[in-house]
Amino acid sequence: MASAFDTLGYAKRLETAGISRKHAEAHAEAAKDFIMPELATKADIAELKHIIERQSLALTVRLGGLIIIGVGALATLIKLS
Repeated sequence: MASAFDTLGYAKRLETAGISRKHAEAHAEAAKDFIMPELATKADIAELKHIIERQSLALTVRLGGLIIIGVGALATLIKLS
């Protein structure tokens, strides 16, 4: 996964706020290593959207099949009555 996290900019921002350079760099690296991998990327969201669309289609087909079977069973019961 490509990470677009700017560790240098993050560390500089912390330094500007009064954190020592050593601590700012360590915090930036920790954020990149432990926080960034947990975030969803655009590719992750696109893949999830594709999976949801595929499942939606499968559910629509199944529902259509159940309706056809139900109508057929009902027609059979009416004809037998």
